[in-house]
Amino acid sequence: MLNGLKIKNILFILLGAAIFSFGLVHFNMQNNLAEGGFTGITLLLYFVYGWSPSITNLLLNLPLFFLGWKLLGRNIFIYTIIGTIGVSLFLSIFQKYTINMPLYEDLFLAALFAGVFIGIGLGIIFRYGGTTGGVDIIARLAQKYLGWTMGRTMFMFDFFVITLSLITYLNYREAMYTLVVVFVGARVIDFMQEGAYAARGAMIISDKNEEIAANIMKEMDRGVTSLKAVGSYTKAERDVLYCVVAKNEIVTLKNVINSVDPHAFVSVTVVHDVLGEGFTLDENKLPLER
Repeated sequence: MLNGLKIKNILFILLGAAIFSFGLVHFNMQNNLAEGGFTGITLLLYFVYGWSPSITNLLLNLPLFFLGWKLLGRNIFIYTIIGTIGVSLFLSIFQKYTINMPLYEDLFLAALFAGVFIGIGLGIIFRYGGTTGGVDIIARLAQKYLGWTMGRTMFMFDFFVITLSLITYLNYREAMYTLVVVFVGARVIDFMQEGAYAARGAMIISDKNEEIAANIMKEMDRGVTSLKAVGSYTKAERDVLYCVVAKNEIVTLKNVINSVDPHAFVSVTVVHDVLGEGFTLDENKLPLER
């Protein structure tokens, strides 16, 4: 760590900046697709005036750096500077060393890949505490003070920028595919923010709860919680078991339950993120590296 900054976070922010920039150059710029936010403004200036996005990205973000420092704190501010400079650096590199992959005749494919690359890149940056400046800072502030997801805030801002791009240089076909880029990117960002590591939560109702719980703990080394519940129809009190397992363990869990009570009622739900022992902490309550 460097005065509270984590080397791991910095490296992943730079990785996210590289993925984001690659998608922007090779799918947006090569196929005349716009973007939202400040990135969309840099593309507008590029297509209309020929100004380099790597330069305008820095110039547009300078006024927001002060806001980021005051409201987001020192570490996020420094991570934001790293992310913003990283994006400009990689934009410059990929513009100089470009892989020619024009997909203008198949804009749906171009839009899909643009959204995935941009969403993964920004999702990694956000997940490790950074932003790339511009609307990313605004989105993080909206999440902090209004409870809005970053994807939602960015989609609203993006719509405004895309409308401006339509007026200036996009045709209707390109504008509609740009909306696909923005939508896919927002979904990918939200997915990565909620947790790319999806687990499964199981609610188990059986007359053999104790035996099921014992077998889960013994055979799977997973904790089980017994919850008190009351049947709405019968008004009878009974215990309900709750257990969280990795998604690749759900078949094993079902087999364990079925071996004890084939008639057990089991409800399985998706758990987007899991914190705690067995997932982010080991048995000694120390962080696990994933």
